[in-house]
Amino acid sequence: MRATYKTLFVFYVLISNVFVNAFEPISTTFLVGLGVAAVGRKFYNYVYESCDSKWIYFNSTGLEVALDQKLFGQHVASRVVQKAVTGFINNKNPKKPLVLSLHGWTGTGKNFVSQLIAENIYKEGMASSFVHQFVSTAHFPHLNQIEDYKSQLQQWIKGNVTNCPRSMFIFDEMDKMHPGLIDCIKPYLDFYENLDGVSYRQAIFIFLSNAGGEHIMQVALDFWKAGRDREEMKLLDLEPALSLSVFNNKQSGLWHTSLIDKNLVDFFVPFLPLEYRHVLLCGMAEMSAKGLKPDRDVVDQMARELVYFPKSERIFSSKGCKTIGGKLDYYT
Repeated sequence: MRATYKTLFVFYVLISNVFVNAFEPISTTFLVGLGVAAVGRKFYNYVYESCDSKWIYFNSTGLEVALDQKLFGQHVASRVVQKAVTGFINNKNPKKPLVLSLHGWTGTGKNFVSQLIAENIYKEGMASSFVHQFVSTAHFPHLNQIEDYKSQLQQWIKGNVTNCPRSMFIFDEMDKMHPGLIDCIKPYLDFYENLDGVSYRQAIFIFLSNAGGEHIMQVALDFWKAGRDREEMKLLDLEPALSLSVFNNKQSGLWHTSLIDKNLVDFFVPFLPLEYRHVLLCGMAEMSAKGLKPDRDVVDQMARELVYFPKSERIFSSKGCKTIGGKLDYYT
């Protein structure tokens, strides 16, 4: 009997080797379909990440709480992301993939929000084999290879969505992407029921960009100069002009893109520049994350020595909360 269990275990291990969860950037892996026993598949799904409800389930409350308690100074972005993601996931028959474009200065929380979304949909969070992150300067650095990048990108997206319809694709540094490249994925973001037998309607696409940060900052500054409360700002105050400025920004990967021209981006999400009070909150949270007792005096000293703009008023942190972790290492 003991030998039989050992044989079954070896069989399960061998079965697991024939499955591939995702087609990752750069080293694309092709799945070879082999018939296996149902018991082997169940064992595999129990141990290894699979595209099913055991590994993929949306925690709406978790996302709402995380955005409320961990994201500072971004009431507009928090509300838009929560409603957009929740509405999309709860829609049993979406007409197209969810497409979010997050904009704002560095250190304002764009990457962090994409991480929170992943953590509340995928059991493995950003480590999930169904979450795919592209960084423009790393994955698409050379202009003379743009046609190769287009072909590879199409293959990566098609392969991954074929493998798991609820795939997430994050494109970072869109402001550094070569113009025209991102247009190659336009068919996958459109209102097609399927393309070559593959439906992309359950997928999520997130673009992260510093482009449009100047416009967002100016609106926030105008509110401050007018003596208006920052929390009065609404999406309508920012999104229309933001989408236009991004579309016309020649230094952006979204310059004159068909994704905007054909209205395939569901929301342009503005991330406001952070003020001193928000930097304090980031610092206190960072100390807790490091296992330290939050010390307001330490955080206050660190925050006061950061660079703020405009120079005369010193209202907004030039790097948001991006350098907080390293700065605190110096002060603690």
